[in-house]
Order: sequence, then structure tokens, then C-alpha cells
Amino acid sequence: MEDLLRVRDLTIGFKTDDGVVQAVRGVDLEVAPGEIVSIVGESGSGKSVTAMSLLQLLPATAKIEGSVLFEGEDLLAASDQRMMQVRGGEISMIFQDPLTALNPVYKVGRQIEEIYLAHNKVSRKVARARAIEMLGLVGIPQPDRRIDQYPHEYSGGMRQRAMIAMALACDPKLIIADEPTTALDVTVQAQVLELLVDLSTRLQTAVVLITHDLGVVAGMAQRVVVMYAGRVVERGTTDEIFDETAHPYTSGLLRSLPRLTGDLDTPLLPIAGQPPSMLKPPPGCAFHPRCPYALEEAGCMSDVPDLVERGPILHAAACHRTDELLEQGLLGRLEELGA
Repeated sequence: MEDLLRVRDLTIGFKTDDGVVQAVRGVDLEVAPGEIVSIVGESGSGKSVTAMSLLQLLPATAKIEGSVLFEGEDLLAASDQRMMQVRGGEISMIFQDPLTALNPVYKVGRQIEEIYLAHNKVSRKVARARAIEMLGLVGIPQPDRRIDQYPHEYSGGMRQRAMIAMALACDPKLIIADEPTTALDVTVQAQVLELLVDLSTRLQTAVVLITHDLGVVAGMAQRVVVMYAGRVVERGTTDEIFDETAHPYTSGLLRSLPRLTGDLDTPLLPIAGQPPSMLKPPPGCAFHPRCPYALEEAGCMSDVPDLVERGPILHAAACHRTDELLEQGLLGRLEELGA
């Protein structure tokens, strides 16, 4: 199947008074039609900057290199007029905090109507009917009444559902969801994620899910891309990432997740240290200052590791010691490690 989205060697830097922040460094990404792909990593790893670049939403201070091919068209070279058609029409975005993403002085329905009117030559009456339809589709009760309420009259979960309704209004081929459940409690989080999966399956809409929590993607994404310090350090199917972990950073993220089984007194295992400053990333493997397995003789401190294919499907990892660590049982299936 031909890719809907294909990103190649994406590099993004921001000029500051202290130097250039190297936010994204040579990222490759593919998304097939109807597929859910998750980009995972800590704050500052380059996830959101990568997502924003797809729609040319970065400030003028950003220097972007590489290519972002959407159905074969390079969006980085597209005109402002063309991007107006793409944003909301062909690619939609669900932002992290719906309370700030929604305009507080306009009714929710009006905001969905405006999106639909911007991309379709229809009457206001038709746009209102579409807004009611979309609110119903995402599970808002009494959509014909709720359409005339303001964002502050919605609960957090309902606001996020309204954002999804807005994103789906024009039948986009791709939705970018940037930490869509961060401000929600666990129960509502699960409902919103289940809704995204259900709508993606029914409407065959591709989704790029940005998150810092690998637990969120376990039962949702088909493929996972793990980013650290602006680079992709591991990618593969969800099963490969969870059951055949091939990078110490991915292993660290998984070990830090709370578990429902085992001893309640067992402490969580956070990754030591802090993510590096992207003004001056560490030489070699950027993870080496925090990695318990880094060795100078293996090149961890001096050589940037390549993203090496691990199998016949899609699995790849960027670590100098992957094979050795797998042989020693230090990576791989976490259940076997007692994690």
C-alpha cells in the first residue's frame, strides 16, 4: 500500500540568542491510509515540532529542511493558499488543551460550522446540520442543544470530543493528535482514545498520535516511533516495541510504567537524569549520559548510531550495543526481565 504521508530527513532548527536549537535531526516517518502511528518520547524530544511542521505551523524563526510528502505533494514547498486548503480539509489537528484551542467567545457549534464553511460551498443551514451530525458522531449527548453552548459549558472530556468533531468535519485523510488526553482523567482518557480508534476504523482516517506515554498506545497504534533528542531511536509495530524492545531508552520508558500486577510496594524505575539541551546535544548517542549500558569502546560517546533494521517487517533501532544487550537479556520482552 502506498504511503499517505512520507517524511524524509526532516531537520528543524530555531535561531535564538544563545545559538541554534536543534529540535529535530533527520527524522523519517511513514503513515499509510487508515493507519494509526504513535510518536512517543519525553518532553523536548521533538514530537510536537515534527507534527507542527507537517502543517507549516512553526514560527518564521524555524529553519526546516527535508521533505514532507502528502499523497506525493511536498507540503514544505506548498504555497500559503494551498496550505489553507490542506489545514482542516485534508489534514486536521487535535491540540493538547481544548480549552485554549477553542475560542471562548464563540459557541462550539459555530466553530465547527466555520471549519466546514471554509472548505465547502454550502449554506449556513447545511453547515449547522453538519455540526450537529459531527457532535452526535463523537458521542456528545443532545447535540442539537449542545451545539449552542460555549466551551466553558462543556466538561473537559466533552471539549476534547468537540475538538475531534471539528477535526473530522471535512472528512480529512489524516488527523494529527498532539497529546489529546493530557488534561483528562484516566477514565475519560480511555473513552477519548477508544473514540479515536473507532472513528479511524469506521472512516478509514489515518492518525498520527503524539504522546509521552507508551501505555497510551499499547492497544491503539499499529506502529510506534520512539524519539529522543530530536532523532528516531526506535520504530516498529506495537508488538515489536513492547515484546522485542531493542533500545535502552524504549526499555526505560516501558520500565517506568506503573503495572496492575506484582508487588504494590515495588517502586517505579524512572530513567535517570534529564533530557539534554538541544542547543548543544551530547556527541555520539544523545542518550549515552543517561544510559546504564553506554560504553566508550562501543562508540556510544563518540559516534552517532545508525537506525538499523532489526527484522523483515518495520523494526529498527539506533543503538551501538543492541545485539549484545539482547544476547545478555538486558533488552527484549520486559516480562522476562521481571519489569
